[in-house]
Amino acid sequence: MADNIAKLELPGNDSIDLPIKKGTEGFDVIDISTLGKKGYFTFDPGFLATASCESAITYIDGEQGILLHRGYAIDQLATESTYLDLCYLLLYGELPSKVDYEQFVATVKEHTMVHEQIAFFFRGFRRDAHPMAMLCGVTGALSAFYQDSLDVNNPKHREIAAYRLVSKMPTIAAMCYKYSMGQPFVYPRNDLSYAGNFLSMMFATPCEEYKVNPVVEKAMDRIFVLHADHEQNASTSTVRLAGSSGANPFACIAAGIASLWGPAHGGANEACLEMLEEIGSVDRIPEFIEKAKDKNDPFRLMGFGHRVYKNFDPRAKVMRETCHEVLKELKVVDPLLDVAMELERIALEDEYFISKKLYPNVDFYSGIIMKAIGIPNDMFTVLFALSRTVGWISHWKEMLDQPGHKISRPRQLYTGESARDFVSVDKR
Repeated sequence: MADNIAKLELPGNDSIDLPIKKGTEGFDVIDISTLGKKGYFTFDPGFLATASCESAITYIDGEQGILLHRGYAIDQLATESTYLDLCYLLLYGELPSKVDYEQFVATVKEHTMVHEQIAFFFRGFRRDAHPMAMLCGVTGALSAFYQDSLDVNNPKHREIAAYRLVSKMPTIAAMCYKYSMGQPFVYPRNDLSYAGNFLSMMFATPCEEYKVNPVVEKAMDRIFVLHADHEQNASTSTVRLAGSSGANPFACIAAGIASLWGPAHGGANEACLEMLEEIGSVDRIPEFIEKAKDKNDPFRLMGFGHRVYKNFDPRAKVMRETCHEVLKELKVVDPLLDVAMELERIALEDEYFISKKLYPNVDFYSGIIMKAIGIPNDMFTVLFALSRTVGWISHWKEMLDQPGHKISRPRQLYTGESARDFVSVDKR
């Protein structure tokens, strides 16, 4: 037992024994939950060395470039599975049988429509509103339309809410795009796949039939798979934090969307395309490479390297292959795509990029794919949120399924003024 205990020496010849918990993978964790009884808290800005919860959903090893969902490697899931197959896995812990999968897909398809009144809700937004602003607002408002599944203490209600969010998020995401374009909303089609239906709602019009390109459909499904979950990142932690108070699931997912909107999180692929636009043409790449190498220059290469994956992003290899398949299929003529492909070549060959481990990441390739498909930059993060919804709701559901979960209450190191007497305004 001694090996499973960490002894922390405290001031005043005091000490405390802290249990060491071992997971199935990754670092051991020192349980500091009793430290407060000794009059101390730990200080960990950004929670970079703190396990905020216990989870069985996703495991990441950034040094080794490993990403597992319920034990399955992301490259296998991306190439051999489908997004809805992964959704079932994340929600229930095991891959579905053929019968379970078919039932799951059928149930999701049956609930893709949203309440008709939501179409009128959109009219309250300006046409030039950012699609993420609309997505955040409409998702939060779903609790006003689906009041029959808001009891978070009821396991059946939690399941219904999970199905509704997975089913309806593509519809709402496409509505955000259509509204910003001034085009009529397109109803979902249950004869199409999850990815195919989303593409239809995005690009179909009442004027002509939209035919789904199988290569683009596969690429979109892979984008969904590769962005479905990523452990305890900022947005997932936000969903858990909001959910710990007993807030309804739609409010929690809206909170996750708000967190994802930040440029350091979900906005990375949008920032990548903005960088390509700033470079503008292939002949200007050397100039910007030099700017990137200059520590005194504020310019930064977006879409290269990753704060978690130190050597390579396991999602990027699959996304790279998919990216080149899409570009070959669509034969898109766009100077920015030429810039992207030349940057990719340099990053894979240049010693500076290699030494700094600035490899093209999943955001780089997914941004290029979406650009080639015709999805505007400001919709990129919306698609990220659509993909990540199942991850968020899985973590939310897991937290509430665990017995004895508590409301989250982080501590702080207070550095403000000590107690002092108030002075009335006429004496100041």
